[in-house]
Amino acid sequence: MPVIRSAPGLQDKLGILSADAQYDLSCACSCGSGDPRRRGLDNRWLYPVTLQSGGHSLMFKTLVSNVCTNDCKYCPLRAGHDVTARCSLAPEEIVRAFLPYWKSGQVIGLFLTSGVCGNPDAAMDRMLAAAELLRRRERYRGILHLKIIPGASDAAIDRALALASGVSLNIETAGESHFAKLTTRKDYRQSIIRPLRRIAALTAKGARYERVKTSTQFVVGASDETDREVVRYMGGLYGRLGLKGIYFSAYQRGLGTPDLPGENSAASNADLLAREHRLYQTDYLLRKYGFAAEEIGFDAAGNLPLDIDPKEHWARRHPERFPVDVNRAGRVELLRVPGLGPVTVRRILAARQGGGRLRSLESLGLRGARARKAAAWIAV
Repeated sequence: MPVIRSAPGLQDKLGILSADAQYDLSCACSCGSGDPRRRGLDNRWLYPVTLQSGGHSLMFKTLVSNVCTNDCKYCPLRAGHDVTARCSLAPEEIVRAFLPYWKSGQVIGLFLTSGVCGNPDAAMDRMLAAAELLRRRERYRGILHLKIIPGASDAAIDRALALASGVSLNIETAGESHFAKLTTRKDYRQSIIRPLRRIAALTAKGARYERVKTSTQFVVGASDETDREVVRYMGGLYGRLGLKGIYFSAYQRGLGTPDLPGENSAASNADLLAREHRLYQTDYLLRKYGFAAEEIGFDAAGNLPLDIDPKEHWARRHPERFPVDVNRAGRVELLRVPGLGPVTVRRILAARQGGGRLRSLESLGLRGARARKAAAWIAV
């Protein structure tokens, strides 16, 4: 007898699609093996995000559809790969699913991403329709992040910027040659670089959508790029395109096709998670500590050392800059000291106002491992 399968209901689809959203993490930095997700109402997954301030919070994040015509070799949802259940959410379903989380205070906002069901603009239409329902009918004024689908038209990008508080488009890897090893159906210049430049122009200072936060994501280790190449691209993304944040997602072996460089790498999954962590630390040096991409140090293979954080690695290569006198040094010099962050530096400068002198870092509340690390590089 034929087996009759009923179409999945909203809760079933949310269970499938919110779980599948893990493959597009854009998540908080993690170098451990624990699952960063949390379960919310109705046992649905909520995802952590890194805030611009450096803290973390939870977003309601879901794929609008896990149907995809793209062949991204690192993605388990790629076209032609066996997926247990393929489904999509209608705009009304997205609104109905999200609002209880928002009203109960479990999440700070909504993050929508999607597989490419049909063509890029068709995938964008579903997300944008849901966004319009929330903004215009429900009067939702909270955080709304929309993932721009590679290859989306200018009109779709402009519409997303008008509705969203944040948008992102995944650059995936550092450069066209590495990108070609990940997919045969997306054009790096037209699908990735062209829309990134348009987003940058429309969100630049003084532009119409200046208020919209912009970001991108590297899939670390899916291709065979080096950290040196990634950091060089990071410098350009911040300096020339004005992005507000860059995320990293470590590729985990076993998800992709057998010919993917990441499947044949000597690096373990643990190594890739540690590499992700070092890239996040480097990102902080570029965004918060005043470092230039050219100042970051690498090993002989062009990668960030995994056994030392990038700031201390820089300090060891510049012994002529140390020790730093905490009673005389300026903010820029103090931020270069391993173990000192922006908060501690502000406290140092505040304590020195009016001619005051510091006798120890403990008086600023700096203790433990960070205090011991800083002590090796300063003079009090």
